[in-house]
Amino acid sequence: MPSRKRIHTTIFDKPFDRSSKKLNQARRRIAAEAARIMATQAQYNFRIAKQKAAERLGINSRTALPSNIEVEDALRAYQQFYGGHQHDTQIQKMRQIALRVMRSLESFCPRLVGPVLEGTADKHSRVSLHVFNDPPDEIAIHLMDHGLSFRNEQRKIRWYDGSFRQVPLLVTDSDEVTIELALFSFVDLRQAPPSPVDGRPQKRAPLSEVECLLAGA
Repeated sequence: MPSRKRIHTTIFDKPFDRSSKKLNQARRRIAAEAARIMATQAQYNFRIAKQKAAERLGINSRTALPSNIEVEDALRAYQQFYGGHQHDTQIQKMRQIALRVMRSLESFCPRLVGPVLEGTADKHSRVSLHVFNDPPDEIAIHLMDHGLSFRNEQRKIRWYDGSFRQVPLLVTDSDEVTIELALFSFVDLRQAPPSPVDGRPQKRAPLSEVECLLAGA
């Protein structure tokens, strides 16, 4: 009996999936347009930026919406291409302001978070710091004792278990830059809140790390 010839197939033998290619192209287009919207319209909500981008491009498929990480990568590319040295200078200025504030609040274990740390901030972004104390509202007393004016705000954060937490904010301005202090208890040093980008623990930089960022610039 003649032996049968065994045919080996690989993924490269499969028909090319044009629909998959179109979907990836749509995702890249939406990510690029969402990044442009975030960079030029001071829109910092990823979901809203993606929805606006999809509408503007006439793409209705939900499966074509890119992830927040894809949009953030596109935003970095946009800022480097269109902002260049001017964007780098703006980031350095904001990090220097963050460092100055962190040094003045060193006893409250300040941590830099958000776009200024990630390098995606623009001139409209806030310098966002997490500060810690028990009770947290004593930080406001500390600012008042040092003659610093601020306004009170709240931010709702979705936690890992799906619940929401209201985080108090103290907001002030310095050198045409807005600074926000998010107030936490010392126990919250153990775990950062979920990142609005990917839902993982938010990256937080202590004073020493911010000093290294500026020294290596």
